[in-house]
Amino acid sequence: MRHKLAHRKLNRTSEHRKALFKNMLNSLIKHEQIKTTLPKAKELKPLIDKVITIGKQNTLIARRRLVSKLQNTQSAEKLVNILSKRYEKRKGGYSRIVRTLNRFGDNSEMAYIELVDKDFNAKGQDSGPSQKKPIENQTKEVPKEIIKK
Repeated sequence: MRHKLAHRKLNRTSEHRKALFKNMLNSLIKHEQIKTTLPKAKELKPLIDKVITIGKQNTLIARRRLVSKLQNTQSAEKLVNILSKRYEKRKGGYSRIVRTLNRFGDNSEMAYIELVDKDFNAKGQDSGPSQKKPIENQTKEVPKEIIKK
């Protein structure tokens, strides 16, 4: 019998799957577009739509539910303050999946999942480690004991 076999397992344990989708939700909220495999994108689409719907309620309990689901206060604040105002007249369908070329290494189907009416400046914002700029004209003096004459 096929009862309760609605979602893909993605070859992961349930805890790994929950953590994967929580991280993908936070990245999608932060960057408003991410590239992933097609099955992951198809599983993520209903989750992001439900989270944005919770954010549109703009109540204290909605904020607490978002922080509980996302484990990230910055993502919850962006949902309530920015995304809920952007989608206040839209009744659903806040995200879209755009298929791309297959991945070179293992030929898996890749796709972009993005928010509709996204902010193009949000992509790549605050990603990766920060690069330190070298300070110009900064030289360290070598102690005299190290220099052999």
